[in-house]
Amino acid sequence: MITPRQAAGELIVAERERKEIAPFTDAHPDFDADAAYEAQRLFVQSKLDTGQTLAGAKLGLTSRAKQQDMGVSEPLYGRVTSGMIASYGEALDIEALIHPRLEPEIAFLLARDLAGPTTVTGVLAATEAVFGAVDVLDSRFRDFRFRLPDVVADNASAGRFFLGPRTCRPGELEDLRLLGCVLRCDGDVTHTAAGAAVMGHPAASVAWLANRLAQRGEHLPAGSLVFSGGLTASVPIRPGHAVTAEFEDLGTIEVFA
Repeated sequence: MITPRQAAGELIVAERERKEIAPFTDAHPDFDADAAYEAQRLFVQSKLDTGQTLAGAKLGLTSRAKQQDMGVSEPLYGRVTSGMIASYGEALDIEALIHPRLEPEIAFLLARDLAGPTTVTGVLAATEAVFGAVDVLDSRFRDFRFRLPDVVADNASAGRFFLGPRTCRPGELEDLRLLGCVLRCDGDVTHTAAGAAVMGHPAASVAWLANRLAQRGEHLPAGSLVFSGGLTASVPIRPGHAVTAEFEDLGTIEVFA
């Protein structure tokens, strides 16, 4: 079996050189989730070693449809570092990525430490602000083809993240489950969704993460940004094109390349 250190090394080179690689499970079907999360830790540590800091976490496979496509029964998570956060209004640097795809999300900024066991209510009580966000996925695997351990090792395909221009406290929003989102590509509507698309409530995915981390003796510290998972399917972005995510009460994010 490929070791976590070997897997992380291949991902580091793939990202640096912008070269796609084959999924690890093609040649190593015994590569499992435990080994994958260790590879993820080493992959992220390589970024921290360059001076980046941990900014939070991201969730993936938070919809039942995506879980069924992957043949799994629960989400996965990755880590977000300071170098992944893009400034609002800046162009996406396509040349730094392999094959970026975008999906709209709801992000949570934690006011205090969040540790499991917790629930949706506990997450909302610990949240300082809610943002609209765009998760720029950039799988290091060829053709975005992978199995669960592959994408876990690849830090949940984390590429870049854009935060919207407006924030609200959870109590200022009527119901996050009903918060609407419209995704447009070059002005044309491609997808619509509401917050309930993520595990019935976007805070439910944050609670799942806190509970999962508690099993490893970890927690989400105050100040963490947590990206709760894609509200819609992802869409590609190419040079000269723009993708716009419009969030009810949380403003609009235009990502252009």
